[in-house]
Parts: sequence; structure tokens; C-alpha cells
Amino acid sequence: MNPWILLVLAGCFEVGFTTFMKLSAGFTKWPHMIGFAVCALSSFGLLTKATSTIPLGTAYAVWTGLGAFGTALVGIVFFKDSTDTWRLVFLTTLIGSIIGLKFLSPPGGG
Repeated sequence: MNPWILLVLAGCFEVGFTTFMKLSAGFTKWPHMIGFAVCALSSFGLLTKATSTIPLGTAYAVWTGLGAFGTALVGIVFFKDSTDTWRLVFLTTLIGSIIGLKFLSPPGGG
């Protein structure tokens, strides 16, 4: 599978594990703890596969950026986090940076 697809999926699972972490209420709710564990293991596993082709620094920056952006979006939509203009500007800048890293990466992922 394309390493960039694996990396995007890893970022999506990162959003999952951060969301389940919040829902677990300090790791006191078992169903959410299990969701956290499944998402975290999936995220790290996919990140590991992606880094076999994509340079480590690029992969980590993209994975972290996607996770941060997605988690912020979940916070806004489901947890009533702030939609302050500057916050949205910087989240948009983050996505622009992730896209830039993809386009500046050598063909074939690495």
C-alpha cells in the first residue's frame, strides 16, 4: 500500500486515540480505554510501516500535524472547543505545512 495512505491512516488513528483518551475520563471507563489502546496500536503500527519509505522526520511531522489538526477539529465539533479566528488561522497553516511536506518529499515516498 502507498506509504502516504498508511501515514494518513496513522494520523486518523491518532485522532481516535486522543479522542478515546478524553472520553475515558482519566482512564476510568473501560470501553474507551480499549478504544484508546486499539487506536494507539494501529496508529503506531501504521506509522512504523510508513517510515520504512518516508523519511522519519517528514513522517513524524505529518503524523503529528494530522493528529493535532484532527484532534482540534474533534474538540471544536464535539467538545465545544474555541473557534477563535487565530486558532482557525493557525490550524489552516498547519494543514498547509503538511501538504507542503508531501509535495517536497521525493517521489515514491522516500
